[in-house]
Amino acid sequence: QVQLVESGGGLVQPGGSLRLSCAASGNISSLYAMGWYRQAPGKQRESVAFVTNGGFTDYADSMKGRFTIARDNAKNTVYLQMNSLKPEDTAVYYCNAGRYIGTTYVKYWGQGTQVTVSS
Repeated sequence: QVQLVESGGGLVQPGGSLRLSCAASGNISSLYAMGWYRQAPGKQRESVAFVTNGGFTDYADSMKGRFTIARDNAKNTVYLQMNSLKPEDTAVYYCNAGRYIGTTYVKYWGQGTQVTVSS
């Protein structure tokens, strides 16, 4: 099993910045991708960004240029630097990690951290 613990959420004004962190522990060998999803009230959970163990990154279109994901494999931690935040970025942000077990991709989830962008 893998445990993911997020930190860094909070209240920020529009245009501000926040950095989220997610530390993985437990059976973390062979984790392939780590990343972030978010879920706003009344909306489906959506992918924000992910980074593979080889360093490949991908972002949702609305986050490109504003968010940066980074992974520290030595610390088993993934970070999400969020700049130029907008009220529509308000959501619960969930850390996600995954590995292949055979041909099955297994995902693990954190508990989520609230990000509120408001003046």
